[in-house]
Amino acid sequence: MNDDDKKDIYDEFKDLVNMSASELKKWLDTDESKSVGQKKDGSESTGHKSGERIIEIKEKKKGDLTDDDYKHMQKVVGYIKRHSAQRPKEVEGSDWEYSLKNWGNDPTKK
Repeated sequence: MNDDDKKDIYDEFKDLVNMSASELKKWLDTDESKSVGQKKDGSESTGHKSGERIIEIKEKKKGDLTDDDYKHMQKVVGYIKRHSAQRPKEVEGSDWEYSLKNWGNDPTKK
């Protein structure tokens, strides 16, 4: 991954992940957060795990980000874009909203 790719991924990630690390931590502790997403063997959902990884990334300095961090940031950007395109009529309290929030995007924020 070259520096231009990293810059693009970083900028999109910063733009789309509109929850702070502390907001995301609080959200991931809720029953609503744990109620959505694909789970294997009743364990933690993919989105919930991603949210924890996003917190780690957001707590790092830009210069300390690894190639693995950038790969996850790219995955997050792709998920948020795809999921946002499926916006339902009723957002508040929907599984759709909860899933996006697990990935660090609060669709109710202006």
